[in-house]
Amino acid sequence: MTRTNYTLVTDFILLGLVDRLEVQIFLFFFFFVIYTLTVGGNLGMIFLIRTDPRLHTPMYFFIANLSFVDFCYSSTITPKMLLDLLSEKKTISFAGCFLQMYFYIALVTTECILFGLMAYDRYVAICNPLLYSLVMSRTVCLKMAAGAFTAGLLNSMVNTSYVSSLPFCSSNVINHYFCDSPPIFKLSCSDTHLNESIFSTFAGVNMVGALLVIFTSYSYVLFSIFRMHSGEGRRKAFSTCASHLTAIFLFYSTSLYTYLRPSSSYSLSQDKVASVFYTAVIPMLNPLVYSLRNKDVKKAFWNVISRKRMSSFL
Repeated sequence: MTRTNYTLVTDFILLGLVDRLEVQIFLFFFFFVIYTLTVGGNLGMIFLIRTDPRLHTPMYFFIANLSFVDFCYSSTITPKMLLDLLSEKKTISFAGCFLQMYFYIALVTTECILFGLMAYDRYVAICNPLLYSLVMSRTVCLKMAAGAFTAGLLNSMVNTSYVSSLPFCSSNVINHYFCDSPPIFKLSCSDTHLNESIFSTFAGVNMVGALLVIFTSYSYVLFSIFRMHSGEGRRKAFSTCASHLTAIFLFYSTSLYTYLRPSSSYSLSQDKVASVFYTAVIPMLNPLVYSLRNKDVKKAFWNVISRKRMSSFL
């Protein structure tokens, strides 16, 4: 009987995005600006929705939840990445690595489900407007949001426990800038085929399930829009749906590419680029997507500005 000795891993080393110092300094300032815009944009969106009574509707309730999730999961990744860009030794403890992974998976799963709930909200609003206030009551919206967060936490618990239980004996160097599961699978000295299959299955069920809800909801929505006789109503419905579909495309295009492609075609360099997009760039873009084409948000923003100006004169 052969006995294998496994080395106890107490920390990991993150290789980061690049190893050239001058590029690291440039990337630090670049991502610092992006993170500042992300924090300001998402917290600003939450503030506007909470303070303006006109935005106290189910659609903006879900947008506020989306902004909260974007702020949290960007904050799970970006501050550590910024610190590592200025550090010579990019280490993270074993517990810290999987804690980062846990919150990241939980928040991304929650965002995935929220997009499905937002599509359902648009379906009810456009296809069944007379029942909208009853179907999408405050109690129902709270339960839907709570269900999304609960599902995200449970999904992350299962996936993170599977990955953290792997034996690591060959290396503790993660060729990435945060603790993501694909590069960590490569560090294990055991057969990870089952673990990768379980991870892909959970990711596939969450993403494909939400996409089915989105596709079905918007199929009915588009059919209803084309049947509208009012040109103004059609334009307003298209404007609202376009913002949502833009955010969905940005999120799912990179997520599906990263987590649902065959492991044989996995490329660390390509994955880093895709990861930067959905961990740093998309959380910054979502508030812009939902505000630039939204008259109600613009009015709420200028109302806040005008109130501040008036208070400064008094």
